[in-house]
Amino acid sequence: MTAIELDGVTKRFDDVVALRDLDLAVESGEIYGFLGPNGAGKSTTINVLLDFVRPTEGSATILGMDAREESEAIRERVGVLPEGYHVYDRLTGRQHVEFVVESKEADDDPDAVLERVGIADAAGRKAGGYSKGMAQRLVLGMALVGEPDLLVLDEPSTGLDPNGAREMREVVREERDRGATVFFSSHQLEQVEAVCDRVGILRDGELVAEDSVEGLRAAAGSESTLRVEVDALADGVLEDLRALDGVSSATADGTTITVACGDGAKTAVLGAIEDSGTTVSDFSTEEASLEELFAAYTQSDRTEVQA
Repeated sequence: MTAIELDGVTKRFDDVVALRDLDLAVESGEIYGFLGPNGAGKSTTINVLLDFVRPTEGSATILGMDAREESEAIRERVGVLPEGYHVYDRLTGRQHVEFVVESKEADDDPDAVLERVGIADAAGRKAGGYSKGMAQRLVLGMALVGEPDLLVLDEPSTGLDPNGAREMREVVREERDRGATVFFSSHQLEQVEAVCDRVGILRDGELVAEDSVEGLRAAAGSESTLRVEVDALADGVLEDLRALDGVSSATADGTTITVACGDGAKTAVLGAIEDSGTTVSDFSTEEASLEELFAAYTQSDRTEVQA
């Protein structure tokens, strides 16, 4: 089943086109990372999903329901952590969760929810005294109420320290394992890479790439960094490596050789080193980061890559 489906969605704001004939499908039970530079149309996409704005053209279907005609029924089954959220200063953390429990007619224990997101000890404190990270945890907890079928998380790691971000990822995986679908929009690329099953990259209102991170690497032709530990550096080995197809650079620091190359050249690199009479004691590969892939797909002068 498809949890989210956008079909030919275009959204215009006067003379600005925020989304251009956008087709997007997110399968039930997956964690989908949604990336794009500022102004790409990510927030507009989320607002269309939640029926906060109506598309100029096209349609949106959420959990099998029309986003425009059945928005109230959809919201009962969706948990949202919006980027521009605010908490009520005079209400405690517990009261925030209690309000959502009552609104959704759920049976969640507010204290158990707050325990899950790591702020149980602040349940009785007014949210106006919460730090940015604590408020972020609170709103995540509110989104989890009622075991939603779909979680829409917009910048969920904002304000969280590394431990908080790790705990957030654990919650996201637990929700996926429960059967929920997670739509995860973020500028924190390392968070997306760590948790998402598939990634979509939006540029100028259009989806320019969509695949697993590994698939995006392959489609973009991104290079890997191969580090090879040797017993000693043979004369001429660096020149031999630089001459290989698929190798863009080869350098050495003591007995460590570092080679930037495509995946298909790794075997040839190791073979050339050994053919030089050098003994390889160990090697490791560092793949292109999602940040590098993101730059490759969103540079304005780049020809679109189909993933």
